[in-house]
Amino acid sequence: MRMISYRPFYETLFKQGITEYQLIFKQGLSANTLHRMKHGEAISTKTLNVLCEILKCSVSDIIEYVPDEE
Repeated sequence: MRMISYRPFYETLFKQGITEYQLIFKQGLSANTLHRMKHGEAISTKTLNVLCEILKCSVSDIIEYVPDEE
């Protein structure tokens, strides 16, 4: 039951030509954060803020709400 998707994050990375490697080694983002996102786990609003600053984008470019289909 995942209702938050990080699909927009990976689309934003692709559009900007940024790799996960660059986020980790050039921007100092935790590899654990990317691991959590890949597996659909929660991240903090502080992390969302950092990602928005790094990518110069809005929250909707990182996460989206996907309603649970019953």
